[in-house]
Amino acid sequence: DDIASGRAFDLKWLRSRGLKCSFKCSKLVKSKLFTMLMNRITPARASWNGCNSSVWRKDILKANGFDERMRYGGEDREFGERLVNSGMKSRQIRYSAILLHLDHNRPYKNEEAIEINRAIRRETKATRRMRTQFGIDKE
Repeated sequence: DDIASGRAFDLKWLRSRGLKCSFKCSKLVKSKLFTMLMNRITPARASWNGCNSSVWRKDILKANGFDERMRYGGEDREFGERLVNSGMKSRQIRYSAILLHLDHNRPYKNEEAIEINRAIRRETKATRRMRTQFGIDKE
């Protein structure tokens, strides 16, 4: 109900429930001018991070989707790197497209899986790979 009603995006409501004020709270300022300015000057690079990303279906199929060898930790980044390798440009809208992440336990997170994912990402970067063999179509 808090999400559907919009309360979860209301800074005053969040602060009344214990949210500590930080620079991240500026993403909840409701001003088109402020949003446009912040999207333009943010030092963060525009990149595919999965948390609030979109792409055309044809581009997902061209990259063959997520690399299914990967587990928790970076599979969205690796997918995004393949999209960039194929010529796709990212657009920075971190102050326009606000997301809400519901915190939860991650019993599936482990260092072994994260290191495997990092190795796959390094290979994708080094080879400028645009498509995985381990995605939607099993090649």
